[in-house]
Amino acid sequence: MTGLGFKRWLRVGLVFGLSCLLLFGFGSLNSSVSGVKKTLTVVTEPTFAPFEFQSGGKLLGFDIELVNAIAAAAGFKVRYQSMPFSGMIPALQAQSVDAAVSAMTITEERAKTVSFSRPYFKSGLGIVVRANNQDITNFESLKNKKIAVQIGTTGADKAKSVPGAAIRTFDDTPLALQELLNGNVDAVIHDQPVLLYAIKSRNIQGVKVVGQLLTEEYYGIPTPKGSPNLKLINQGLTKVLANGTYAKIYTKWFNHAPPSLPEKLPFQQEAVQPSGSAIFTSISIILRSLPFLLQGALVTLEITALSVVLGLAGGSLLGIVRLSPIMPVRWAARAYVDFFRGTPLLVQIFMIYFGIPAVAQELGFTFTFDRLVAAVMALSLNSAAYIAEIVRAGIQSIDPGQAEASQSLGLSSVQTMRYVIFPQALRRMLPPLGNEFIAMLKDTSLVAVIGFEELFRRGQLIVAENYRAFEIYAAVAMIYLCLTLLSSQAFSWLETRLNPIQQLKVKVGKM
Repeated sequence: MTGLGFKRWLRVGLVFGLSCLLLFGFGSLNSSVSGVKKTLTVVTEPTFAPFEFQSGGKLLGFDIELVNAIAAAAGFKVRYQSMPFSGMIPALQAQSVDAAVSAMTITEERAKTVSFSRPYFKSGLGIVVRANNQDITNFESLKNKKIAVQIGTTGADKAKSVPGAAIRTFDDTPLALQELLNGNVDAVIHDQPVLLYAIKSRNIQGVKVVGQLLTEEYYGIPTPKGSPNLKLINQGLTKVLANGTYAKIYTKWFNHAPPSLPEKLPFQQEAVQPSGSAIFTSISIILRSLPFLLQGALVTLEITALSVVLGLAGGSLLGIVRLSPIMPVRWAARAYVDFFRGTPLLVQIFMIYFGIPAVAQELGFTFTFDRLVAAVMALSLNSAAYIAEIVRAGIQSIDPGQAEASQSLGLSSVQTMRYVIFPQALRRMLPPLGNEFIAMLKDTSLVAVIGFEELFRRGQLIVAENYRAFEIYAAVAMIYLCLTLLSSQAFSWLETRLNPIQQLKVKVGKM
């Protein structure tokens, strides 16, 4: 090799080596920087003022400011994600999120499922009643009363110990308070700081807080079991407690000095993993929950049957009216159909159960809905809009010549519809009517938002106790599947029974 060739290869080797050094050097530098700027996904429920709420599109509250301060002290970033309170622990179990902040009380049962940070807030449960209620003055006087609670909270657990109490569960605090304002329950049990703030900030009239604190509780930040982020969160929380940042945030939101907090509660320790097969454990959980779920399935069938019968009656009438030659009547029916098909069923349930009584109170008179009545009304009104279009299309699918022939034989319009048109149209309407029934069966799960304990709500209540979301919701899904399959088979049998060609084949086959 010549000297010139050697120098050329040496130069190439130096360039290659320098490039590798720079590449790996910057890579390690970027990894170290990314480690410092680690981002944690933290779920919260922004309906829990003053701890977390939204105002002007921004996420605010004591918890939010505290977590931001913890993140700054520990050197990580936070990405917030909204989630219902009842879904937080299942999400942590699945490790789909890094932590949760929603004024979650540290309990022994929860500590077996998730790992909590050191306590960051001292609280307790309180009771709120209507201002004119003189019967309820303490926890003992709640006996045989109607109590509203938020699902999955310690308030819901405490309410279960009240003898003879009728408990109604809701997804968040505002709905529970609205239930009290509408006169459907006698009291609400919830975290007292939240109740006091809600009454003051929203200027809620006609309610009051009674009695002393029912419990002494501590809030913590839950993370998945064995999460490496727990140490990071505890480090940041310890710093803000020591440097006075916590005291400033606490005083800002509650206008007094914070109480002393323990470093750890006695039961805050790693849970012992259960022995035995996970499959057998899951099967055992499902079998224990099955009777309770099947009771909810009966309620689901009851709501579905009532709603479909009423919806079918109203929808048939609307479908005929949609064909009326009188334009105002026809347009009124179309406006009904467009409204109920064009707005979400969930919104309609809220409007009927919470909205109408609230408007009635503003007008000066008391009006309340029974939950069954409200659920059936919302579902049947919604179903009637869809059934009306099915009936209209079924009637229009019949050859107009049959109506003309019937009238030429002396039948009136009503008789023609009853004996000639509708029987034929009904056979064509059965498949879409079957689809509507199955859709209604599944849509009954939406009435859980008003505390109605049908199949889906029963599943939520079980998950709120044992935090076994996959097993319970899998059982709920299988029960729904069984119900829909049975319904589908029933409509298929009915189609065969009403089909004259099929009946003729059956008779010929028997000959």
